[in-house]
Amino acid sequence: MSNPLSKIEFAAVPGVYNAFSAMLAEKLGAKAIYLSGGALTSSMGLPDVGLISISELASAVRQIREAVDIPLIVDADTGFGESMNVWRSVRLLERAGADAIQIEDQRMPKKCGHLEGKEIVPAGEMAEKIRAAVSARKEALIVARTDSRAVTGIDDAVERAKLYFSEGADVVFPEALLNRKEFSRFPRLVKGPLLANMTEFGKTPMIKAQEFRKMGFRFVIFPVTAFRAAARAQELAYSAILKEGTQEGIIDRLMTRSEQYEVIRYDSYTRMDSDISSGRRKVRKGG
Repeated sequence: MSNPLSKIEFAAVPGVYNAFSAMLAEKLGAKAIYLSGGALTSSMGLPDVGLISISELASAVRQIREAVDIPLIVDADTGFGESMNVWRSVRLLERAGADAIQIEDQRMPKKCGHLEGKEIVPAGEMAEKIRAAVSARKEALIVARTDSRAVTGIDDAVERAKLYFSEGADVVFPEALLNRKEFSRFPRLVKGPLLANMTEFGKTPMIKAQEFRKMGFRFVIFPVTAFRAAARAQELAYSAILKEGTQEGIIDRLMTRSEQYEVIRYDSYTRMDSDISSGRRKVRKGG
């Protein structure tokens, strides 16, 4: 299997939610990005409880893939249904541009992994979904997330992780571990690439990426950090406009026009237009 994520020894992976955020992460040197279900749904004005469709997710993946070249991990929730639904979801998302597709063992309606009241499906049911995902993919990695730590305990999370690897998962994501001891325990007991979630305001204490690396994790995602930062900045901007009637007081907090254009590679489109107009860029004839 030739997958760019397989070549990455370790990566801190920022969460993105649209093409611009993905382009900014790429510009700043991200090795890979994570399309967060929590960030994407919030950007759509929805809670992360499984309300969006596979078509909506695939559309977001296509927009991001068109904008950036770095590897993209996609949060596909529970796979949009049972095993056959998972099979089709993986096919659609890989064609849209996903380099890795994450599915989780929650029961619908799913919840954020750091909220109470989650339910999980039997391990055998998740194993079927993993087999379906593996049979559907061509090159994409399959990331199997288990939410069992908060429901049935750390020991079950370890056993599920082992099972998910045995069924063909390429990466296992143990969600909502509570402390460094639990994170350190996982790589010792579970052999295979592991992904950690360093979300803020959740059950996991703040742990730096390099510490996760030393523990034995391959990827560390920061799924909603950028969205929350952008949301706070937008709140300040709207407040200034509506209360002060001017953005003058926050002008030093704004990305400049030239910086904005640099992220979206505005000049490359200007050059292309000029080249086409002058004849320097030849248009291929169909046939």
